[in-house]
This record gives sequence, structure tokens and C-alpha cells, in this order.
Amino acid sequence: MDDEMSVLVSLDLPSLYLKKIQDVSSGVKVQATSDTKELLTLIGDADVLLAGVFSRELFLAAKRLKWIQSLFAGVDRLLLPEVVQSKVTLTNASGVNSTAVSEHAIGLMLALSRKFHFFVRNQIENRWKTSDVELLTQMEELSGKTVGIVGLGRIGGEIARKAKCLGMTVLATRRNLSAPKPEHVDRLVPTEHRKQLLADSDFVVLALPLTKDTEKMIGEAELKSMKNTSYLINVSRGKLVEEEKLVQALNEGWIAGAGLDAFEVEPLLRDSPLWQMKNVIITPHVAGLTPYYLDRLTDLFCDNLSHFLRGESLINVVDKKLGY
Repeated sequence: MDDEMSVLVSLDLPSLYLKKIQDVSSGVKVQATSDTKELLTLIGDADVLLAGVFSRELFLAAKRLKWIQSLFAGVDRLLLPEVVQSKVTLTNASGVNSTAVSEHAIGLMLALSRKFHFFVRNQIENRWKTSDVELLTQMEELSGKTVGIVGLGRIGGEIARKAKCLGMTVLATRRNLSAPKPEHVDRLVPTEHRKQLLADSDFVVLALPLTKDTEKMIGEAELKSMKNTSYLINVSRGKLVEEEKLVQALNEGWIAGAGLDAFEVEPLLRDSPLWQMKNVIITPHVAGLTPYYLDRLTDLFCDNLSHFLRGESLINVVDKKLGY
């Protein structure tokens, strides 16, 4: 490896994090900017890219790039055909926001179960309302319920662990069943057999990446296979769900409600019927936000950079053809 290796950070990362990256090795030159023109000038000499700003033009201008580290667990925005076909290694940030996203998913489940969204509306209107018998009899407990997690990765695994602590039965899908079943999962099924999981679950949580195989994987058939008392929770990508069919399912009572953090088009269009639905809780794609994100991301990147400098295998390497 060259005496001095160039690391380009394509975002305005605060100086304390840049220093931490620089401290990995005196043989590393770290540069950071989010300016598009400056990036195009610097990328030609970069061996490593911590990818904030990213484009086809930027990638094609790279002459010696060997490794791209994603800021996020999802890498769909980075999987340009040129990237997929190249020899450049791609790693993701899986695990960095597992705590935040899993807590967000559990929070949506609790809110829907305990009808917090109705009580918040009453609070806004200064209404102390305990006479709504229909609403009050719908208040439920998560304990004893079944959650079906579609995608048992790092985030799905954390959701499973927390759900088990709440006394839930945990079902999950995973593409590769060769690894042992986690003790906090009661039943593990291959992703292609998810229909039975949907039918058996009181809460269905989507926790998997967006790929050509997962896009629109939840459509009319899947929604109709769910219980009419069940809830869909999406804390991953909006395009996993056929939103038009979801709206129909919510209107016609195929399912009881939904907790949604991701949408087909973001920001969610102002005229989307989802905004007005009383059986829906909407959060604006914030499930992964945490004050500890940059600390954890930088620690992961520094660990990976140390591996890279020693010629060792990297953490969280993405199969670019599979998309995760």
C-alpha cells in the first residue's frame, strides 16, 4: 500500500470526528467537504470514500478508489450500475442505529396498542374523554401478542429481542437459515414463505433493505393475508409497500392500522390520504435518528480503516448484487 493513503469524507463532519479518523494512522491523509466541485477535484486521489454526497459523476471521476463506506445501513442510493460492476468494496453502517430504529418500532407498536394517537388528539383539543367505549375497549397489551419481523438483520434482531422482553411471541424471516435461530425468536422462516408469518402476526414489522427483490413486496395479496386486527409497522423503506394498496387496506379494514416511518415518495405528499387516517401514526423517516449516530459511525469507520490498512477483511461488506 502507498506510504500515504487518501481518505475523502464527502460530508461536513465535525472536526473531532475527523481527528479521530486521522488518529488511526499517521500514514493517512483525511480530507472532508460537501462541496460538489471540490469533491470532483479531490476524488481522483482518494483511496477511501466515507460517502455522504455521492453521484455517478463523482464515482466516475475516482481513479484509485478501493473502498466506499456508507453512512447508513441501506445502500440503495450507492448501488449505481458502475459501482456494482466495479471492484470497489462497499460497506454499510449496519448496527449503528439498531437501537434507535428498534426502539422506534416498539414505540409505534405500543402507541397503536394503547391508542396514544387518539389521546394526543384529545389533548390538543383540551378534551378529557373517557366515554368512548369503542375506543377504550380496543386498548390492548403487547404481552401475549405475536410480532412478525420481516428481515432478521441487525435491526430486526434488536426488535425481536425487545419484543420478547415484552412477553410477545416472535416470528421472523431470514434469507439464510443456516445460522442458528436466535433464542429470542420463536419461529424462523425463509423470506419467500412470509405469507404464513403475515397471517399469524398481530404486528408485522418491516426491517429489511430495499432491493429489486424486496421492492413492493407488500401488496394486495400480502395485506389481505394479514388479520383484520393486525398492524403494519414500516421502519425501513417506503418502497417495500404498495402504498395505494395500503391505503385501500386501511380504508376497507383489511388491517386495523399502521405505524409508518417510510413512504414511497418523501416527503409524504400533502394530499396523501394517510395524513387524515385515524388508524395511522406517521413519523417523517426519523426512526434512525439518535444523538449517538456520528459517534458510532466514526467508531465503525475507524475500526474498518484499521482493518483496511492491515489488509484484513472489512466489517459489514455488502454483496453488491444482492444489495445488502
